Amino acid sequence: MDQDAYRKARKRVKEKKDFYSHLISFAVMSVFFVALNLLTSPWSLWFYWPILGWGIGILFHYFDVFGVPGVGSLDKDWEERAIQEELRKMKNGMGEDLDDYPEDDFLDLNDVPQQKEEQTRPRKDWDESDLV
Repeated sequence: MDQDAYRKARKRVKEKKDFYSHLISFAVMSVFFVALNLLTSPWSLWFYWPILGWGIGILFHYFDVFGVPGVGSLDKDWEERAIQEELRKMKNGMGEDLDDYPEDDFLDLNDVPQQKEEQTRPRKDWDESDLV
């Protein structure tokens, strides 16, 4: 097994483990803040401020570990993959890599039977008075 790949995988697992530990401590402390607030000063609610601040921190930690949903991780590896994808598109000149498509995905228009002109004209099932 490649040592570099193993080292990267081990680092990735540690990052995920650290995130889940952070999430568990956030949940436990959120319950503690709510209980403390309701027991000491139920007439003045303040528990949502530390929960909100810590929640924002959790959100950024999530983005750092798992990436932004729909975008993926925006690290150096992502940047290199995006550069390679853009180079492929530029080389193609069409905006997409046609090598990724199987040969049978292309439509051969010579195989499509020609329709009669009367079939292609739209039918008129309405009167001019129907239009506003």
